[in-house]
Amino acid sequence: MIVVNTETIPGYQIVELKGMVQGNTVRAKHAGRDIAASFKNLVGGELKGYTELLTESRREAVERMMAQARQLGANAILNVRFSTSAITAGAAELYAYGTAAIVSKIE
Repeated sequence: MIVVNTETIPGYQIVELKGMVQGNTVRAKHAGRDIAASFKNLVGGELKGYTELLTESRREAVERMMAQARQLGANAILNVRFSTSAITAGAAELYAYGTAAIVSKIE
């Protein structure tokens, strides 16, 4: 599966558009991460627990988006975007979406 955030893929032609595909995940903060983040806020620096949480969330959302594209028979997803939103205090959604397509290599 080719996944890009552009409208085209150099060296490939779009044969058929299959439609929008999406994947999302909702994650809650971990109490241990919150305590560590509170201490880190005092001295500054990267909040590694939250960085890991977002990395895992992005991976899961993209995997779900790719699974939906496969069900449509696509071999690529174009124009991929990410969005986040707060669901409740302590929980957030990460949403990935793009356009599923069938592409072929230009000879």
